Amino acid sequence: MIIDFHTHIFPPQLIAERQKYLADPCFRLLYSSPKARLAAADELISEMDAAGVDKAVIQNIGWTSHELCVRTNDYLLEAAARYPGRLIPFVAVQPLAGNQAINEIKRCAAAGARGIGELRPDVQGFDLGDDRVIKPFVGALVENSLVLLLHADEPVGHAYPGKGSLTPGVLYPFIAANPDLKLALAHWGGGLPFYALMPEVGAALKNTWFDSAATPYLYRPEVYERAADLVGETRILFGSDWPLLGQRRCLDELKTLNLSTQTLKAVLGGNAAALLGLAND
Repeated sequence: MIIDFHTHIFPPQLIAERQKYLADPCFRLLYSSPKARLAAADELISEMDAAGVDKAVIQNIGWTSHELCVRTNDYLLEAAARYPGRLIPFVAVQPLAGNQAINEIKRCAAAGARGIGELRPDVQGFDLGDDRVIKPFVGALVENSLVLLLHADEPVGHAYPGKGSLTPGVLYPFIAANPDLKLALAHWGGGLPFYALMPEVGAALKNTWFDSAATPYLYRPEVYERAADLVGETRILFGSDWPLLGQRRCLDELKTLNLSTQTLKAVLGGNAAALLGLAND
């Protein structure tokens, strides 16, 4: 089974009225260029069918507005209900909204959400070290058995649209302070796996997974092999970042590597199935 852990879809009305949403900092950061593609659920299903992808996690983005979180969450939940067994919703919240965010977490969990993401604290304006905001937020995630997916940024290397300040130095204290939270870090955690040889870091990452979204834009393909050596094959989640990148391109790159059948099966879907509590057919 192949599970793409990192895709993005948007409501058709939002796509049609794109310019209206550029006032939101996160949406503007990612989609101010007309070349940045937006897509809806039907297009994703067509892509999955063509690429041989069985299931996809549909991610929201880090909206600053609580109201926009709710509005777009409704679409992701509806899309997942329309394509049962194919689409797995990860919804968005604005933790600064306090009790409204907690209630939205509970509402979405009851409606079938499996996680929260892709959040961007640096863009949404909340501090991962602010206990007043983070403790109730993380508590609600743990209580509702939800995975948190955070965007992650490399502290070195080339600039690109969307690159921010959520680097390993910011992420690690949050991970260490919240050992019961199941956390997935996008884009290889900004390189955090390469610190796992430090004993204290490796120990803290026991509940942390790393997705491979946008790998062709960030790393050479052998990053899969090196990360498997450093954090273990069970901690890697295949992700394309569709529609930024085509699923087939990402799958073809992965399958050219010298990975064992066991590792390839784990990365392509087994690890995601275990993390999300899905049957791994």
